[in-house]
Amino acid sequence: MALRLGDSAPDFTQQSSEGEINFHQWLGNSWGILFSHPADFTPVCTTELGLTAKLKNEFEKRNTKAIALSVDDADSHQRWIGDINDTQGCAVNFPIIADADRKVSELYDMIHPNADSSLTVRSLFIIDPNKKIRLIITYPASTGRNFDEVLRVLDSLQLTDQHKVATPGNWQAGDDVVIVPSLQDEDEIKQRFPSGYKALKPYLRMTKDPSKS
Repeated sequence: MALRLGDSAPDFTQQSSEGEINFHQWLGNSWGILFSHPADFTPVCTTELGLTAKLKNEFEKRNTKAIALSVDDADSHQRWIGDINDTQGCAVNFPIIADADRKVSELYDMIHPNADSSLTVRSLFIIDPNKKIRLIITYPASTGRNFDEVLRVLDSLQLTDQHKVATPGNWQAGDDVVIVPSLQDEDEIKQRFPSGYKALKPYLRMTKDPSKS
């Protein structure tokens, strides 16, 4: 059965480019990004892994760990990492799961038979410190991911977990946010949002990013 938002992220123990990993233990109290690749030595994946390595500082600011997956073995991953570092001007600084037996791919429904019967599609999961799945994005193998969007969603999730707000379309960190409709108590609203708010409609109330106040 396919995973859905709010489900517990399945735990697993599997070999990787950095040795054996128990997923939940490896995550600890961090947020996690688990993302799959069709195979090693593929061009789009090479660019994606390079981008991920270069975003290490950005992920660390957000208490987030990245971990990739490919259906090839750990030795193949090590050879591929050399190519990634060479062509992308980076140093891969996160593990790549060696899922030759498809165990993790099947746990996370990363193989879509109508797209390819054996290789994973470009699945990406954001997992919170409680090991709950908070985002699922699936791209076709031919389309590289937008990692600016991954960071944007992380910012939104972490902000909305802390404050009674939602983020509007095309929101970027620091932009105005929406007060959730369930919050109706004016005293609580004044306490939470001392800068006030603008009611465009009774259900659409905009306020400044409360994390910046």
